[in-house]
Amino acid sequence: MAHNAGGSLQQGVADEKLAAVWEFRTSPLYNEAERAALELAIAAGAQPNAVTDEMFENAKKYWSEGQIVEIVAVVSFFGFMNRYNDTMATPLEDEPIAVA
Repeated sequence: MAHNAGGSLQQGVADEKLAAVWEFRTSPLYNEAERAALELAIAAGAQPNAVTDEMFENAKKYWSEGQIVEIVAVVSFFGFMNRYNDTMATPLEDEPIAVA
């Protein structure tokens, strides 16, 4: 999460919005499109996978098929990287440590 938090801040996500990410379902800082993407991302990253047809239908209200593919691809890539880095005990760099 430290790398993602740093990247989010670099891309212009406000500190208070990032701090409220786990309250995205109720936070006024998040819109319905963001909520749909985050619900899909959390379910896609769960073990076992928890994505439902309803989540895809909701996501399609706000995101194109290509954008949904990108959301799932990013979740999948970071799932792989987290498992790899945890297994290899890869140390975090200074910047992600500072952000976390």
